[in-house]
Amino acid sequence: MKALAYNVLRRLADGDFHAGTMLAQDICVSRASVWNAVQEIEAAGIDVFSVRGRGYRLARPLVMLDAGRIAQALGEAAPFTVEIVDEADSTNTLLLQRAQAGAPHASVLAAEWQTAGRGRMNRPWYATVGGALTFSVLWRFSQGAATLAGLSLAVGLAVVRALEAMGLSDAGAVGLKWPNDVLWRGRKVAGILIEMQGDALGPSAVVIGVGINVRLPAATGVRIDQAAADIETVCGHAVDRNQLLATLLTELNTTLLTFERSGFQVFRDDWQRRHVHQGCAVRLTLGSGISESGLARGVRDDGALLLETARGVRPYHSGDVSLRATGRGA
Repeated sequence: MKALAYNVLRRLADGDFHAGTMLAQDICVSRASVWNAVQEIEAAGIDVFSVRGRGYRLARPLVMLDAGRIAQALGEAAPFTVEIVDEADSTNTLLLQRAQAGAPHASVLAAEWQTAGRGRMNRPWYATVGGALTFSVLWRFSQGAATLAGLSLAVGLAVVRALEAMGLSDAGAVGLKWPNDVLWRGRKVAGILIEMQGDALGPSAVVIGVGINVRLPAATGVRIDQAAADIETVCGHAVDRNQLLATLLTELNTTLLTFERSGFQVFRDDWQRRHVHQGCAVRLTLGSGISESGLARGVRDDGALLLETARGVRPYHSGDVSLRATGRGA
């Protein structure tokens, strides 16, 4: 959407009627421009009611991201500097570029809409404007990439803890799928993408991308190639994405500081308690297309998946992240 469409959307976000004439006067554009902006908003997947004599209003109110509100919710203890953009092809891509140009530690970039959001293996991330929370965090480590094994698993645990704090705490319904998916009752609710820059021995710059389904319209859900859930449906009420982002960043700050000191091993037991395939008979598809079958026996201190096969227990560090359960073992 163009900048004008986002401007109009912010004025309509309260869910009240707004006359086209007043919108045009407030923004200093023509009524025709406002009408065109409304068409863009609808094309982006947001329903807008238009009533003669009353104007426009959204079918459902929408909480837009606000850096000031997020900073207030974070307080002074957290080190983050948060920037909100209307659109980005990928917040990870943009923040990686900024990291190369010297962006400071703990920079956060969040987008109302990612036009080319991506996960691992360059899989697309689908969402509508205001329907997801997509953001990236730049964290600068003094260590090199070799010492950061298991970071994506630790971040996944931080996301689970934050979501539980926001109300997704139904008897352990939120779980983790190796290495970087967050599930609710077996359906994906969040994903993590971690990308690194720097020397093998350090220092290194890590961009941590997180995507969370907040409100998932049916038209968007059918484009996703796996079972998905959204937190508003799970919680049964609207979710303030500003508060959600602040909660996530607070948890990430604690997790990343601990990871810097102690690595993944201090998170391992808690991660395994939330591992949805723990003890299950599974099939792991490797990057080469070859599959391995066995029992998921958890993860090592470096985050490698432990798969018990006929040849014994073997660790796996990479490959296709999907695990297809075929039963439960002993």
